[in-house]
Amino acid sequence: MSYERKNRKVVVTGGAGYIGSHIVEELLSSNYTPIVLDNFYSGNKWAIPEGVEVIEGSCGDPILLEKIFNETQAETVFHIAGHIDAQESVVNPLKYYNNNTKNSLTLIQSCIEHNVKNFIFSSTAAIYGSTTEPIVKENDEHYPINPYGRSKKMVEEFLEDLCTASSSSEKSTHLNFVALRYFNVAGASPSGRIGQATPGVKSLIKVVAEVHTGKRDRLSIYGTDYPTKDGTGVRDFIHVSDLSQAHIESLAYLERGGKSDVFNCGYGSGFSVLDVVNTYEKITGNKLKIEKLPRRPADPVSVIADNTKITQHMNWSYKYNDLEQILKSALTWEEQMSKIQ
Repeated sequence: MSYERKNRKVVVTGGAGYIGSHIVEELLSSNYTPIVLDNFYSGNKWAIPEGVEVIEGSCGDPILLEKIFNETQAETVFHIAGHIDAQESVVNPLKYYNNNTKNSLTLIQSCIEHNVKNFIFSSTAAIYGSTTEPIVKENDEHYPINPYGRSKKMVEEFLEDLCTASSSSEKSTHLNFVALRYFNVAGASPSGRIGQATPGVKSLIKVVAEVHTGKRDRLSIYGTDYPTKDGTGVRDFIHVSDLSQAHIESLAYLERGGKSDVFNCGYGSGFSVLDVVNTYEKITGNKLKIEKLPRRPADPVSVIADNTKITQHMNWSYKYNDLEQILKSALTWEEQMSKIQ
């Protein structure tokens, strides 16, 4: 017997940001009603589709949250808001623990108080830290090497503790959760309407795209002496549209009665920094200007997802598992942005 959804309202924190706006797009195409909560620290109002309800404010504001849940009666929250710069977290850890951890706990508490049933949490592969495993599984030991990773790990642990407490108590919290550990998100929506537009983003493919359009003069490669095939760091790049679809499938999984759990969200294949450079040069025929610099303290050698668990438990089938395709979509988006800025 299929699950009949009675309440299709979904509160999306950070819904005006890069990943959040793509999730809002996916929710709409899946016949949900997204409600965006964003303080516009890094999000853009133009990224929210016309007709979507927008509430400006912080997910750490308990009074605002009470108002939102009382008025919308939403039963699902996608918690995407958060700071994501690992390097910045090293020099300003308090910023990350306040926003990523403290505000998340405030949001979760409000969800429980207002009988929210489903909570999808934006976690990170940074939780694994400098792993020695070539491909990481969810139950591998994780020792995050920066405050960004630790701030997300704390929220995961809190959600797991709540789950344990509810199963051993007569008074259940009724909050089911999925934590998705994002790997390296890149690319732009096939619709051409949205893409990565956050100022100062340091993610590799975004920086390559900005060098391509002349917004930056070169790509800095931090570390060429890693124990990898070409000496540069290796990452598992996932297209933002496939990541967004994983959120929809996570909700469907919980609605089918799936148990609260943590899932890697990546393709299970790794590419080095120089792989990305070479792919760019193959696509464009242009030589990318680079500079080689020493390693940065918060960068792990290699992080690649074992995605067996998510593919076995959810109906998630990705469409864009191709580095050229991811890079082309990022370049097209950046070219479009450069014409209007």
